[in-house]
Amino acid sequence: MHADDLLPGDTPLRLIDQDGASHPDDRHRIPSTDTTLDGYRRLVLARRLNDQADALVRQGRLAVYPSSHGQEACEVAAAMVLDERDWLFPTYRDTVAVIARGVDPFEAFVLLRGDWHSGYDPTVHHVAPQSTPLATQLLHAVGFAHAARLRGEDTVVLAMCGDGATSEGDFHEALNFAAVFHLPVVFLVQNNGYAISVPLSRQTAAPSIAHKGVGYGMRGRLVDGNDLAALLAVLGEAVAEARDGGGPTLVEALTYRIKSHTNADDATRYRTADEVEPWLARDPLLRLRTWLTAEGALGEGDDAEAHAHAERVAADLRAAIMTDAEPHPEDLFAHVYATPTPHLREQAEQLAAELAAGASTESTAPTPDTAEVAR
Repeated sequence: MHADDLLPGDTPLRLIDQDGASHPDDRHRIPSTDTTLDGYRRLVLARRLNDQADALVRQGRLAVYPSSHGQEACEVAAAMVLDERDWLFPTYRDTVAVIARGVDPFEAFVLLRGDWHSGYDPTVHHVAPQSTPLATQLLHAVGFAHAARLRGEDTVVLAMCGDGATSEGDFHEALNFAAVFHLPVVFLVQNNGYAISVPLSRQTAAPSIAHKGVGYGMRGRLVDGNDLAALLAVLGEAVAEARDGGGPTLVEALTYRIKSHTNADDATRYRTADEVEPWLARDPLLRLRTWLTAEGALGEGDDAEAHAHAERVAADLRAAIMTDAEPHPEDLFAHVYATPTPHLREQAEQLAAELAAGASTESTAPTPDTAEVAR
């Protein structure tokens, strides 16, 4: 492949602009009406869940929440372009992508509540556990893709990260390995402008993150991260190329982190309201709704139903999160090893005996009334 074929365009691909107007492209087309409508409903749900999570943090029901408000198009598109047999490797900010992949919202949020387990079973929906350390999941994604190929499986892996992760050594190692071994991996970088408080200008002098692809020998693609149609087109193409043996692709989605890094962060210390304001007009939800309405594909009833569904899901999540878990002491031994060691079995049996003895003592203990009669 010639180096020119690996380089991204000078400007990010945009099929629907912030005013809801379409922009024809010779290579990429706006997905079908059914697909974009499905994507819009997912965006509505994603925004509602982001808002609900913020409220749950303030109520003390979630320990922390890294919001993807404003980045929902990247989250939704990442899930929509994958087949059931494919795998998603998300970051800590990608809870919405995890849910869009089919994971129950409560199971996706359990990790952020601080429960003793991480919630969902990765094997059910082919979603790896959310990763807090930067870029480590990229290595896992590449290793998974390599293993799947050795097993002869037709699997594509989509690995998500932020711009901050591209400053980590693991990012280099993952992309280099994927390119050298020509693995079916799509790397999606959500460039939201900041690695916590560090702007992109202090992380790289490259024309774009997507331009880094040519250095590894893989395609680099640049896309408007707030345009769901463009994301579906670019990511869908990258997934198809990977499945057909075309190797990995590095996709940079230009977006913006509207909220603070997490609820523990004060974004006003490193950016101004004047910087944030223009990005509010580039909202992925509003632009798609404007386009769909203009196309006659989204009526008031359809929009109302999408929001009503989102409210129902948010209400169910709220009720589940508000219910306190009651862990059983024997769970201490349930998930240590697939096959418990003799030492663990001995400890589990000892605990079970002590619990049984305690229950027996409680059942035979005199009630306050019988104790009074005895005196």
